Amino acid sequence: MSGDERYSIGELARRTGLSVKTIRYYADSGIVPPTDRSSAGYRVFDAEAVARLELVRTLRDLGVDLAAIRRVVEREVPLHEVAATHAEALAAQIRVLRLRQAVLTVAARRGAGPAEVDELHRLAQLTARERGHLVDDFLASVFTDDWKTYPGVIVSMTPELPDDPSTEQVQAWVELAELCRDPTFRTSMRRLARQHSADNDVPGLPRPDAVAIVREEVAGALAAGIDPTGDEAGPVVAAVTRRYARLHGLAEDADLRQRLLDRLVLANDPRRDRYLDLLSVINGWSGGGAVAPAVDWFVRALRSRMPLEARSQPNQVIA
Repeated sequence: MSGDERYSIGELARRTGLSVKTIRYYADSGIVPPTDRSSAGYRVFDAEAVARLELVRTLRDLGVDLAAIRRVVEREVPLHEVAATHAEALAAQIRVLRLRQAVLTVAARRGAGPAEVDELHRLAQLTARERGHLVDDFLASVFTDDWKTYPGVIVSMTPELPDDPSTEQVQAWVELAELCRDPTFRTSMRRLARQHSADNDVPGLPRPDAVAIVREEVAGALAAGIDPTGDEAGPVVAAVTRRYARLHGLAEDADLRQRLLDRLVLANDPRRDRYLDLLSVINGWSGGGAVAPAVDWFVRALRSRMPLEARSQPNQVIA
């Protein structure tokens, strides 16, 4: 494109893909004024006007308003300042859109009614302070007197939604917030916390509780697809009971097996795994912390080796 070339509005339209009406509007408004007029009185534009029009088109495609564009092309404000301002505005819009997408996705997945959609939207819109209050109240209800005893555990259970969360993180937060407000889940988690505390109420360093022992010892059996009621499961059951008895200074007898069963039935709550999965999404941690499959396998294995009256107890969450 040479510097002395001239273009009509029609030629500009073919070059830029803009309509003649749009280019005429830009010309009439002074954003891209014509360079000259032809002998017949038609507007013509030079190479500088073409470059200016292409800049206007790009900025409009990026969502910059005409008032800001005029200030840029008239060099009242640097382009980078306008770009920064609009980038910030777009970031805010994107955050709002992600929030809306997350709420609508959860609502669609559940087949939610109006009241539930309204509640999901409210939870998604909580401020950082409000989210903190909700989680603190949940954890305080879970750990009660042990709130100061296990600071590391409490930190590891605290969600920290980032300032610019993804749609998946917002979805995870909404579901986790509902769990935190569920009174039956609070009761279940509080009893799990007390169980963990009781298993460590012995001299010496902290030691694995029943769930941790089962998770470690049962992993191989799960991977191998061993039937928990079959003969191959016997050595696994023996390994768990022996290790638990030794760590806690207890006799390896029927009372110990009943103690184990009581603890593991309580721990066999899939909502606990779900909370940890959601926590991993929100905090950007790696997953893989599920314990329910191992606990369920061992409960079945242990029950099949206990007296009929013990094994007949229902395997359900104690609320």
